[in-house]
Amino acid sequence: MAVPKKRISLSKKRIRKNIWKKKGYLTAVKALSLAKSISTGLSTSYFFGRK
Repeated sequence: MAVPKKRISLSKKRIRKNIWKKKGYLTAVKALSLAKSISTGLSTSYFFGRK
């Protein structure tokens, strides 16, 4: 038989949402940093072939 779930408090909901947003922000920062290093040619950890 289905039982309704307990309601999550607003503070817990806000904390989880902020963690989720922070993960996306950090991923975007890393991607931008890698793009900058590749475009300037200073990348040491990423190998790619040039044509």
